[in-house]
Amino acid sequence: MTGCRSILNDFIPNNGGSVSFGNNAKGWIVGSGSVSGGNLKFKDVSLVENLKFNLLSVSQLADKNFNSFFTKDGCKILSPEINSKIKVLIDQHTLLTAKRRGNVYVVDMTTDSQTSSPTCLIAKHHLLKPLSGIGDSVTLITKLFTSFQPFLYKDETSDKIIALVTHLERQFSLPVKIIRSDNGTEFKNQVLYKFCISKGILRQYSAPRTPAQNGVVERKNRTLIEAAKTMLADSGLPLSFWAEAVNTACYVLNRVHIVKRHNKTAYEILYKIKPLISFFKVFGCPCFILNTKDSLSKFAAKVDSGYFVGYSQTSKAYRAFNLRTKIIEESIDVKFNELASTSSFPSAPDDLFDLESFSFIPSILSSSPSSESCQTSEDLSSIEDDSVSKFFTSFPSYQINSQEANSQNQDDIPSTPPSPVLDNASIDVPDHIPNSLTPIENLSYSYAASSNNCLDIIPFNKNHPLEQILGDLSKGVQTRSQISNFCLHAAFLSQIEPSKYQEALKDNNWVEAMQDELLQFKRQNVWTLCPLPDGKYPIGTRWVFRNKTDDRGIIIKNKARLVVQGYCQEEGIDYDETFAPVARLEAIRLFLAFAISHNIKVYQMDIKSAFLYGTIKEEVYVCQPPGFDDVHHPDWVYKLDKALYGLKQAPRAWYDTLSQFLLSNNFSRGTIDKTLFIKNVDKELLLVQIYVDDIIFGSTKQSMCEQFSKLMSSKFEMSALSELKTFLGLQVKQTPHGTFIHQSKYVKDLLNKFDMNDCKIISTPMATSPSICSDDNGEPVDQTLYRCMIGSLMYLTASRPDIMYATCVCARYQSAPKQSHLSFVKRILRYLKGTPVLGIWYPANQICKLVGFTDSDYAGCSLTRKSTSGGCQFFAGCLVSWQSKKQTSVSNSTAEAEYIAAAHCTTAKLPKT
Repeated sequence: MTGCRSILNDFIPNNGGSVSFGNNAKGWIVGSGSVSGGNLKFKDVSLVENLKFNLLSVSQLADKNFNSFFTKDGCKILSPEINSKIKVLIDQHTLLTAKRRGNVYVVDMTTDSQTSSPTCLIAKHHLLKPLSGIGDSVTLITKLFTSFQPFLYKDETSDKIIALVTHLERQFSLPVKIIRSDNGTEFKNQVLYKFCISKGILRQYSAPRTPAQNGVVERKNRTLIEAAKTMLADSGLPLSFWAEAVNTACYVLNRVHIVKRHNKTAYEILYKIKPLISFFKVFGCPCFILNTKDSLSKFAAKVDSGYFVGYSQTSKAYRAFNLRTKIIEESIDVKFNELASTSSFPSAPDDLFDLESFSFIPSILSSSPSSESCQTSEDLSSIEDDSVSKFFTSFPSYQINSQEANSQNQDDIPSTPPSPVLDNASIDVPDHIPNSLTPIENLSYSYAASSNNCLDIIPFNKNHPLEQILGDLSKGVQTRSQISNFCLHAAFLSQIEPSKYQEALKDNNWVEAMQDELLQFKRQNVWTLCPLPDGKYPIGTRWVFRNKTDDRGIIIKNKARLVVQGYCQEEGIDYDETFAPVARLEAIRLFLAFAISHNIKVYQMDIKSAFLYGTIKEEVYVCQPPGFDDVHHPDWVYKLDKALYGLKQAPRAWYDTLSQFLLSNNFSRGTIDKTLFIKNVDKELLLVQIYVDDIIFGSTKQSMCEQFSKLMSSKFEMSALSELKTFLGLQVKQTPHGTFIHQSKYVKDLLNKFDMNDCKIISTPMATSPSICSDDNGEPVDQTLYRCMIGSLMYLTASRPDIMYATCVCARYQSAPKQSHLSFVKRILRYLKGTPVLGIWYPANQICKLVGFTDSDYAGCSLTRKSTSGGCQFFAGCLVSWQSKKQTSVSNSTAEAEYIAAAHCTTAKLPKT
């Protein structure tokens, strides 16, 4: 029975009496009809007034030989033939949802009514038609065979289209006559233009912002995306499996969707044979994969658990995500549990699904899964505790086994059409162990998620490719007890940052953090307890408490730092000269551009309590740490022998210590950039860039990187060393094809900080009309808020040149901001909401050449009639610097404005040479 009239077919009004419920309430039966959807139909369904849920009689199902299984997730009903799997959502308006065959056969009572499946609503909900219903227009689209091939970089589009055209001509003798696309540069370029000219292919482009002119592609794209979103939502798999879901949806639709004009599926039209669909499985269902790759003992488990994610395009096999190896494997030895729920798939923060979560490399079709790549010989013990195994379950990244791909023989190519897919997916997630289990000499090989955290872990496990391991390959892998200890450690970390030391003393975690900080002072001989000499004044100290997080935002350490109240120091008495080894962001980008052009992998290291290594010359006294007074001499003070955080001269003292150490080990200092150190040995370069206590380095020879890490470990205590991923707020993704720099995590924090998470998206950062002006009569706004927004956006321009001009224009009105100016700033934030993962791409293997571009408007400022200069500089094809600045003088002509802009560009360019 149901209370929704709109889902009933063949409705017959009648007086069927009443239905009594548990609270003695009655509902009147006013008619009956049938409910159908897909390949299922229910007859004699009663319409009950004011019934808020759809009810299904279990006893009547049993009379018709249907089996019902009740679980915590709902009720599963199987037909006598067990040929479909149905899930009844007890607490929703949906009556039934079919999950088989990529969600093609959905028991959908009405498309967009209250009775729609919640899974479908999550994926497909859109604007409803007007209630007036004056007229509807229907577009009929002929859907033929579709292939799907995701890739990361747009410049690969031309190669993929050329390969597809060649494939159609060779395999099916189908010459392409027209290629219709939008006006994107990935389609509108010289490579594709010359190819089309040589083949006689006609090019057609849709008008700007008019996707309806290419409706076939847009409709097919929407169909695939909605199907993939539905499958992901229904299966419970994380969004990082989107490519597998889209590929599976494309695979299924080609074989089950009937083209009405031909009354055949697209597969049958192309291959002249009917497709087999008996082997279709529920996407995302749990499965068990036979382990045929490892040498197993007699009593070892023979299978690995995983999740079904699709079908192989190059062989008759299934694709399954292996939870143990974190790799998507292709195998025929797979058993499926289609009755089980996948809602228990381990979850994680949303940060895991941005660009940084992926080791994304374009796929090469191969019949062999990537799990056969090089691995260490030692085995990682299996984890029996489900909670521990779920803690380390993560999400797929994509890489290829190029040797297997290149060795593929033409005879191995299947007769069925290989739709291009992301092949050989694997995952690389470090398993963490606490520092207490790690010898100090091994810390140089630990992993860090960012340059400034203190994550003391070693990411060695059996599934790491040998070429990605920095250090001694003979070192053992993690044991079950180490993983359990880390989980226990993470479970008891404090989540709250105390503002006062009295609060911290009540928490054992923060007490241990403070004791660890004081232990570093003792190891480094930082100070000496003594009475205060006459005429001297001690400087106060205070505790600063911070939770250290990784690049996913997960707290991994409670850090307590004792700092000196340096604002009390007097120049000439407590300190003489100050200097901080701070590199410009242009220098950092230039470093990365040079590295990728020479195929150099960049690493980062974090020196534990770096400032404590600096020796000071002045006589400085500080008070005893709050909460840790000496019981025998509570009125004494500490005389500093080394630098402390907060001292004016601390950065200079640290830089002197580090630079002297590097220069004594055959390094040379940069001529212009004093934070750059270079070592040249037999034409092999080792580059070291310093930013206060954060260090990045790389070499043309891998062994020099290992030697440098050992050299630094011999002098300083290292807390982390890893491949460069996060530096100064920049997220860096290094691949063999190039380096991608972005600040997506910062954008997310920025939107959250200014309460713009729910704002509407806009496609441009600045409007052409109306232009921004002083607006003297406008409503004033909070200067602090406005300046905070401008400052945050200015830091974001480190990887976002697209907002440089708009931010600089808005920054001109910080002295007296008005409501109109705030609206312009919020427009930039709305633009960032829609483009959070935009960044800078540094391609590999480019010629090392410095190129600059400049331009200028004329009298662009309506108030002062001054022009605005703009310029950018490229090194090895990589954008390393850009400027947008209003000129200081009024130009008499456009030529003068252009010359001033060229001069500004040259002055920005020359220091980099």
